[in-house]
Amino acid sequence: MSKTAIIIKREYLIRVRKKSFIVMTILGPILMAALWIVPFLIATMTKDKHDVEVYDQTGIFTEVFRDGSEFRFHPVQGDLDSLKKAFIQSGHDALVYIPRTELSVPTTAIIYSLRQPGMNVKSEIRDRMKKRVEGLKLLNKGIDPEILESVKTGIKVMTFKLDESGSEKEGFAEVTTGLGLVAGVITYFMLFMFGGQVMRSVIEEKTSRIVEVIVSSVKPVQLMLGKMIGVGLVGLTQFLLWVVLTIGIVGGFQLIYGDKLQQGIPAAAQTMAQTPATGITAATLEEATSDNNTMLRVLEAIHSIDFGLMIGSFLFYFIGGYLLYASLFAAMGSAVENEQDSQQFILPVTLPLIIAFFSAGYILNYPDGALSVWLSMIPLTSPVVMMIRIAFGVPLWQLAISIALLFATVTLTTWLGARIYRTGILMYGKKTTWKELWKWMKYNS
Repeated sequence: MSKTAIIIKREYLIRVRKKSFIVMTILGPILMAALWIVPFLIATMTKDKHDVEVYDQTGIFTEVFRDGSEFRFHPVQGDLDSLKKAFIQSGHDALVYIPRTELSVPTTAIIYSLRQPGMNVKSEIRDRMKKRVEGLKLLNKGIDPEILESVKTGIKVMTFKLDESGSEKEGFAEVTTGLGLVAGVITYFMLFMFGGQVMRSVIEEKTSRIVEVIVSSVKPVQLMLGKMIGVGLVGLTQFLLWVVLTIGIVGGFQLIYGDKLQQGIPAAAQTMAQTPATGITAATLEEATSDNNTMLRVLEAIHSIDFGLMIGSFLFYFIGGYLLYASLFAAMGSAVENEQDSQQFILPVTLPLIIAFFSAGYILNYPDGALSVWLSMIPLTSPVVMMIRIAFGVPLWQLAISIALLFATVTLTTWLGARIYRTGILMYGKKTTWKELWKWMKYNS
């Protein structure tokens, strides 16, 4: 065990001292903290108004271009060339020119600007003109546009989760979906990244023949386990640093902007947070689901997530998934002499992980579907799939069975990987096949 500990220490220190480790350790918490901070900044951000000049030769759209929350419209008249010159000196954002047509309702507008205008400017002009033109066409057919407008209704849907005791808790499907996707993607890339590091390390030592010197004093199995554990500890260190630094960044942000956040929560949103769902009135519901409060509800939904369960589950699934795939990566690395030759082995080994990743769309829509449940139980896919499902809520018995199956499979793959590794690490000059790997697994010690 002392020799294995030396290998673990060596593999660990080599990687944590690399610049790439330091850079990713800093960037990771910034990106994760941004998931909480950015929605708040967007919710409190003041929007600048766009000043738009409108030259309407038709006179049809005069009533349409009224000032709004984001736009100030300035009607202008005169010669187009003169208006262009005046616009350049005005400092306004855009000049809209609606040319006169002889035989039909005008459906074309030209926007002049010194810089490329944002999509909101173009869409605002188009929507206002479209509404006016459609109204004129309805009048021509004998239909009052106001009647049609009064029929249009916006439906706002809220979700509440019920537990066995009957208590209700508001949910936000978009937040849960986003969190599940992020958790699955992080697990997927970390398994690939650190598992790949194990394989590359094995190939480098085999190619340089350093391994011949190492195995003269260390058993191949000790070398493989030391390499796996050392690289795995690097991944855990990085993840724990991400958690600590993210909490520090978010905590500092709350300390500085906590008062502003509290002041920004409207009374209706506070009432929703404090009132049982059964006591919500229609008026309170309408106000709390208004567009102005949507971002604040997103923030409250983020706060309601059980991050303790998420982090604890990630540790179990990262450790189990990493050991499973690292043992297979180490075995495949020992069987080849360069990374190019490893492709024939890597694709079949990683195919279940790739399937789990590309099944994310289905799992997000059907987290409790039969396929989602089975993929979260199969050890080769469960590290990614279960991390996606946990955000939606998973029965504890499914979680327990999934973890038990995962670590039972880890024991099997580590044993099989060690049998391949002890033979392949000293095998040179021969192209390895799957048939050869099967023979190596059956060799006696």
